[in-house]
Amino acid sequence: MGVLARTIAVIDDDDRVLESLQNLLASCGYKAETYSSAELFLSSGALSRTSCIITDVEMRRMSGLELLQHVRSRQSDVPVIIITGKPSENSETFYLDRGANGFFRKPIDGDALLTLINNLCCDAS
Repeated sequence: MGVLARTIAVIDDDDRVLESLQNLLASCGYKAETYSSAELFLSSGALSRTSCIITDVEMRRMSGLELLQHVRSRQSDVPVIIITGKPSENSETFYLDRGANGFFRKPIDGDALLTLINNLCCDAS
């Protein structure tokens, strides 16, 4: 029985992060679609075909938190993983309490991220 590659949306305004995560996900059989902003992701219509979202918190217009709130307001249960490279007063608990499924500080622990994605995507199937 063939398994379709699960699509992971990676949203970050840093091209190096997008490329790094795309390579990491592809190496494990995921299809990574990258977006340089939350607006581009939402306007692409990709939410309906996405198995998981990885989004940076700090972006130019719509933040990762705003994207998370938008996804949850649409009654979507697509897992959302928040990533950040900036120190902040907000902790992992802050994002989890608002509906995120995971939180990572950059540089991201690739093994821990993949374990979480495998658990989120495989448990949902």
